[in-house]
Amino acid sequence: MLSLIQAAGWPIWPIIFASIVAVGIIGERMWTLRLSVIAPKELLPRVLSEYKKKGVSPEMISRLQKHSPLGKIFASGLKNVKSTREVMKDSIEEAGRVVAHDLDRYLTTLGTIAALSPLMGLFGTLVGMIEIFGSNSPTGSNPAQLAYGISVALYNAAFGILVAIPSMIFYRHFRAKVDDLVMEMEFQTLKLVEIVHGERKR
Repeated sequence: MLSLIQAAGWPIWPIIFASIVAVGIIGERMWTLRLSVIAPKELLPRVLSEYKKKGVSPEMISRLQKHSPLGKIFASGLKNVKSTREVMKDSIEEAGRVVAHDLDRYLTTLGTIAALSPLMGLFGTLVGMIEIFGSNSPTGSNPAQLAYGISVALYNAAFGILVAIPSMIFYRHFRAKVDDLVMEMEFQTLKLVEIVHGERKR
């Protein structure tokens, strides 16, 4: 591996850095964006059961805020449970926007890496081409410099594409995952509002 990096020259280092960042983001988002962590399905029945038995208490609100992103939205709505349906929905929507923004964390960076990696590879290719043209002189060409220029051009183009493809795949996967999680949270919070205000049975 070290020999490949040496053959690719200094333009490879930004691509390597980008790949490390991309791997870190992919790992973190895969661990974070789980349904059981963001919007556990068992939370709504538990909240409704406790609400029917004890009503809303500060302890319940505090526990929900620490439980999960969906719990934060529930807590925001239950703080206004004695208000009108519209006020409760408004508070839930405000909390939902904050949670949705948190779910998008780092995805812009991952998308940027996916878009820029081929360009960084192209930059390395241009550096390699400069090395190739520099190997030619009136007295003849330098085979060592020519070979080095070719390796810089090819390796950087290959590494740039190699980083871009998985980055783009996971970026689109996580975008779809966030959309699914947001829809699931909207569905559950709507059920909470309608049940609490007596418009719907469980």
